[in-house]
Amino acid sequence: MKKPHFYSVISALGVMLASPAISAQTQDAAEQPAAASAAPVEAPAPEASSLVSDRSVEMRELEERVNDLKERIFRSKARLMLLRETVLNGAIAGAKAIILHKNEMGSSFVLEKATYALDGAPILTKVNDEEGTLSDAEQLEVFAGSIVPGNHNLSVQLVFRGNGFGVFSYLKGYRFTVRSSYAFTAEEGKVTSISVVPYEKGGMTTDLRERPAVRYDVEIRHDQPEAAASSAAAPATN
Repeated sequence: MKKPHFYSVISALGVMLASPAISAQTQDAAEQPAAASAAPVEAPAPEASSLVSDRSVEMRELEERVNDLKERIFRSKARLMLLRETVLNGAIAGAKAIILHKNEMGSSFVLEKATYALDGAPILTKVNDEEGTLSDAEQLEVFAGSIVPGNHNLSVQLVFRGNGFGVFSYLKGYRFTVRSSYAFTAEEGKVTSISVVPYEKGGMTTDLRERPAVRYDVEIRHDQPEAAASSAAAPATN
């Protein structure tokens, strides 16, 4: 009866002696993931970092060049606008110009459109309406104001429609475009008056399709400021 009890004690001692080994194995297994997670992360290769830095420098240089180009374009536009205002509005001008349109075309031609430009800048574009305000007008003021003394160029483009009748009725289907230009010099302290006159050149034997033409009647006179004229015309007071 005592023998079974002896074997029970021996079994219990075996379990107790085996428990530390099992605990040690469990602890080692738990420490392994921690050691793996604590492994240091490798830093980026020096070559990749240098490439990113070079790209950033190139982008900054490109952005600076683009901004510089935008600024130069802006300055160029500003200079062109100032030049145009100077030429047309006489910001620093000491000369004046008057440009008139005088129509001397016969009834065989109807003026449908007139385009005027001074030194390449448009100063008048007018289209004929149903009432014929353009073709029937004997005179139109195209430009009147101060300009910079020196050489200038006036360009004209006139579009006529044929208005033939009788044996010349075929002209109704024709359009005639007359392009012309006139170079002149504006003098300091003087007024240059230019009358642009569309007319029919040739005679009775000239083909109607060859008759539309333009001439320039020019007059130059000394400028007399309005203020001086007004003071001279004012009555003297006691």
